[in-house]
Amino acid sequence: MLHCVLSNRAPATSSGPSKTEFSPDVGFPSLSQAWIGGIRAGSITSCGNHVKASCRWIAFNAEAAGVLGIVPLECKDGGKRTVSQLCCHSDVVTDFDFSPFDQLLLATGSADEMVKVWRLPESGQDMPSNAGLTMGPGGGPVDMLQFHPTADGVLASGAGKRVTVWDVAQQQPLTALGSHEDQLQSLAWKRDGRLLGTSCKHASHAAFPAQPAAILTAMSLVPLQSVSGHENNKDSRLLWMGSSDCLISVGFSQMREREVKLWDVRQFSRAMLTVALDTSPGAAIPLYDADTGLLVLAGKGENLLYCFEAAPAQPALTQVTQCRTEGSTRGLAAVPRLALDVMACEVLRILQLTDTALVPVSYLVPRKSIQDFHEDLFPDCAGMLPATSAQAWWAGDSQQVSVTRGLSSPVALPGAATAPCPPFCPTTGGKGEPAPRTETHGDLHLPCHRLHPAEGSGYSSPSSLASPGSTATSLSASTGPSSGFASSPSQKSLQCILGPSSRFRHAQGRVLHRDTHLTNLRGLSLTTPGECDGFCANHQRVALPLLSAGGQIAVLELSKPGRLPDTAVPTIQNGAAVADLSWDPFDPQRLAVAGEDGHKIYSIRFHPVASDLLVSSSYDMTVRIWELSAGREVLCLQGHTDQIFSLSWSPDGKKLATVSKDGRLRLYEPRRSPKPEQEGPGPEGGRGARLVWVCSGDYLLVSGFDSRSERRILLYRAQALPDGPLSVLGLDVAPSTLLPFYDEDTSVVFLTGKGDTRVFLYEVTPEPPYFLECNSFTSNEPHKGFVFLPKTACEVREVEFARALRLGQSTLEPVAFHVPRVKKEYFQDDIYPPTRVWWEPALSGSAWLAGKDGQQRHASMRPADMTPVSEAPKEAPTRKFVPASVYLEEKSDEQKKEELLNAMVARLGNRDDPLPQDSFEGVDEDEWVGAGGGGGYDPCSRAVPSRPSPPPGLPQD
Repeated sequence: MLHCVLSNRAPATSSGPSKTEFSPDVGFPSLSQAWIGGIRAGSITSCGNHVKASCRWIAFNAEAAGVLGIVPLECKDGGKRTVSQLCCHSDVVTDFDFSPFDQLLLATGSADEMVKVWRLPESGQDMPSNAGLTMGPGGGPVDMLQFHPTADGVLASGAGKRVTVWDVAQQQPLTALGSHEDQLQSLAWKRDGRLLGTSCKHASHAAFPAQPAAILTAMSLVPLQSVSGHENNKDSRLLWMGSSDCLISVGFSQMREREVKLWDVRQFSRAMLTVALDTSPGAAIPLYDADTGLLVLAGKGENLLYCFEAAPAQPALTQVTQCRTEGSTRGLAAVPRLALDVMACEVLRILQLTDTALVPVSYLVPRKSIQDFHEDLFPDCAGMLPATSAQAWWAGDSQQVSVTRGLSSPVALPGAATAPCPPFCPTTGGKGEPAPRTETHGDLHLPCHRLHPAEGSGYSSPSSLASPGSTATSLSASTGPSSGFASSPSQKSLQCILGPSSRFRHAQGRVLHRDTHLTNLRGLSLTTPGECDGFCANHQRVALPLLSAGGQIAVLELSKPGRLPDTAVPTIQNGAAVADLSWDPFDPQRLAVAGEDGHKIYSIRFHPVASDLLVSSSYDMTVRIWELSAGREVLCLQGHTDQIFSLSWSPDGKKLATVSKDGRLRLYEPRRSPKPEQEGPGPEGGRGARLVWVCSGDYLLVSGFDSRSERRILLYRAQALPDGPLSVLGLDVAPSTLLPFYDEDTSVVFLTGKGDTRVFLYEVTPEPPYFLECNSFTSNEPHKGFVFLPKTACEVREVEFARALRLGQSTLEPVAFHVPRVKKEYFQDDIYPPTRVWWEPALSGSAWLAGKDGQQRHASMRPADMTPVSEAPKEAPTRKFVPASVYLEEKSDEQKKEELLNAMVARLGNRDDPLPQDSFEGVDEDEWVGAGGGGGYDPCSRAVPSRPSPPPGLPQD
């Protein structure tokens, strides 16, 4: 089982069946035990998720056509699960779904145009050979299926351009919704069961009224509302956000980017929010948990799981984690909430279907105590007794499913529900002989400690679900449908649970237009040492080491983008292989280059405050400070016992920090002593590491590896290095060293490595939780280098707070990081504090060596014509949404036409306003000049009639 920890951080990437860092803490089984292996998943192409789960069984598409694999959700006594086969159809199984009220009831749809309903055995019994009932044929392959969330025995199926709503018990369709313009791609019931949302290949979304029948008939079975969804007609998916009036859609943009959109059916003309993910070709499978607000996305054929928190009230999509798995995704399913391990603070569990295994991915919220039940993580959730019958729902009954307090109460609720066996239950001998039986929420029997923590019971591992025959626990005291309308479960914001969130959490990175790129780069050296960033840039130029002999370096002007000539480019000759290079911050025309022709150098850095000072680290394990104006070494720092990975000046230029392969972090005051002032433990792994000063120079951020090659970042208090790190955050498993860049104005750190496709963003704070995760930037291809430009390169009017250069195989692309803001016409002074004037030295190098200190001044980035947003006039509060009744009430065609006409007129403006040409004066006849002197125009003449000039501002002919 993969464990994704929800703690404002990205989870550690797992690369196979090995224990995670949480295994010894909560007693979970090892990954090899939690995985369900020995399966052979099918490779069919359909709109379904290819795997579904109830609290008892998991069903998935098997390799053989028309066959589903069936395996228990949990195994008995830690043993192996047996994979059974359910021979369902004569053709491929396209989609299937478990009943929300009966954990053994499974509906299947197929390309053979049939819908079948099966009752799976309790456990340890053979799979049924015949379906309990069969419905169809439906006039086309059944592409999708979904049970109704509140009514018992109501099933929606999609085939071709039509949706059919079935009464399963009567084996008859209640209605058919056939107003789609193209092939259906998904359907979804609203959680309260009142509306049905669909998406189709024509890239539109529709919301159908689900009841009562009179409205459907009056509307001639046409969509209540429809809208153009995604611009590309590739596979799109639609989900309701619980019982709210909001929808989530996943699809592709016109540029073939995968994107997520949030919609409100009360304002269905356009999306509330659009977020671009990446340009991967695989269709994304979305899963949404209404109780936590978590949205999980996985692309078919990919091994990356995105987890977002979706907020409909203030439309936002906040990335919580990314989880990388070993196998590629063939399908994805969510485990029912009632089957979660609550004592381990498991708020969500996903099942990933790969070619050969089912991989559970557990999302945990870390808590200090796992012996106590955390009620804030588990609000009341929907129970498992239906609110009404199919016929009652169709007649207009809108009762809601009773809320169960099983996840939030430490005391078991007594009582069991009694319900008749469905007519199609195989134990009755036929549909005409219903036999009563006693069930506990659809025959669901769970161990007591799973839902109701008992005293002294401790906690349970995910594999400890009891088999039939164990002590049954009632999940609700209700003996029937609830009376009246029950409110939906409370939804607490995940951010309230996890702590503060970053104001840059919605930051977006985008590659600027191709007109700004440098292309046709040739002969680049991609083998610079790991201590080097690979290339360097200032606000005017970029320096790129070349592969040719002699240490040549190409120097290109950023102000002259475009395709470079196939012939020579401007270069400088270094004379030896380049080890590192850096631009002088106070002289944009001076470039420092470290080679291998003298001391072999690791890295070089200019002093941030004083001019003409350069520090270098070398293979003799010393750090030397050079005064460039005199061309001499002035200081030599010692104390390292192995390779020096990285060094960094403090922002005030008084101190110098280093991290070494010997596993030590050192802090020097060079003018006082050549020996370190402090030492502390660095990253565990003996591989590359980097460090930067953060939080006004009071803290040090170090990137490195642990003993298992996991990339991680560590935060130290600069004045207490011996105490070790304050916080350690694991990111992923990758071979390249993480290169950190820290923006001191926003306190955001950017982390990526050579050969990576992702740039991590975190806001660093001096108090817990220290790292606040922001949206990552993902590129299509691995970058060979990623360096940041000075702050003055940012476009303030676009709320851009950082700009970088991304080096590809043959291109150099600017990447802009900006914060989405509504009032972009104002200067966002909360994003842009006065920035340090880094391009002016505070003092000379000789003065610094003499013991003097200087401080650079700060300057505002506000353009003269922009007003700070803090001084913007306050707007009167307005109602954000029009009541749904305005849209749901019936209107005549004439009323609709009148509303449409009024809206068009309102957009065009007042029809009584004069047009510009109305103000033009007429022309007297004698002003027209003819060729023959007469009044008129002679077509044989080159003379034309004169006319007055247009008013200023209008185009001239």
